[in-house]
Amino acid sequence: MQNLDVECAKLGRELARLDKDDKTLTRALGVLEEQGTYACFLFLHTQDAGSQVSAELAGFLRKVPAESPLLGDGEIFTALQALAGDLDQLLFARDLLRQALIYGRYHAKGANAQ
Repeated sequence: MQNLDVECAKLGRELARLDKDDKTLTRALGVLEEQGTYACFLFLHTQDAGSQVSAELAGFLRKVPAESPLLGDGEIFTALQALAGDLDQLLFARDLLRQALIYGRYHAKGANAQ
């Protein structure tokens, strides 16, 4: 069984590597909380560092939980629309993304403080 909090922390560390000043992560977190998962991915696709962050987040949702990944293969926005068909899974995905983005912000801020 996977410890998903640890997986979110690992993803957060990777996200901080992609967005060293944490601005994209902070904005993506705000969009995620205010408008939801689909809007968060749309936002990320409009940002310079965002496409890499989006790819990392999508890859994460495609492999967790290991026994039943939240996001299917194929084009990201089609997969997100399919995910939206199950409210419990959608909310679970949103919570995991929120945690990963928060960890990413902490990692980026910690790296900048040194």
